[in-house]
Amino acid sequence: AQVEAANPLYRSYAGGFESHEPMTPDDTLATAIQIGNPVSIDKAIAVLREFDGIVEQASENELSHAAGWADRTGLFTCPQTGVALGALLKLVERGTIGAKDRVIVVSTASGLKFTDFKAGYLAGDLPGVDSAYESHPIELPGDYDVVVKAVEKAIAQAGGTPWK
Repeated sequence: AQVEAANPLYRSYAGGFESHEPMTPDDTLATAIQIGNPVSIDKAIAVLREFDGIVEQASENELSHAAGWADRTGLFTCPQTGVALGALLKLVERGTIGAKDRVIVVSTASGLKFTDFKAGYLAGDLPGVDSAYESHPIELPGDYDVVVKAVEKAIAQAGGTPWK
C-alpha cells in the first residue's frame, strides 16, 4: 500500500511493472512514507511478481477516513497505518479480498506520535479531508463525578446502558 502523494511502486504496478520511475512526492499526512524513490523498489517488484502481489494506493481522504474508522474500534492509528487500512478497504469493496480471506495489517507507529493529525481529523480541520468520524471533544473540569456523569450521559444518548 502506498499513499497517493508518493506512489512510485503503485504506478509501476499499474503499468504492469514495465518500468519504475522516481517521483517528487507531494505533501501528505503520511509523512513517514513520503518517499518518491524507494531504495528497495527492485526487490519489492521481484517479490510482488513472484507471489502475484497487489499494490494499492490511498488518498489523503481515504487514509484519514480509515484511521478514523479504526480509532472507533479502539485502535489509535498513525497516518501510515491509515494508508494500509485505506488500501485494504478499497480491495475489500472491490471484491479483491473476500470475506473469508485472512489479511494482516502491520501498524508501525502509534497515533500518539501524530497528535496534530488526530486532533485535526476529529475537529474536521484537515485540509482536503472529509472527516467522516468527526467528534469534537467535550471539555470538563477535573472532577471525577462530573466526568462519570458526562460519560453515562454519552452512553445513554448512544443507546447504551450506563454501568452501575
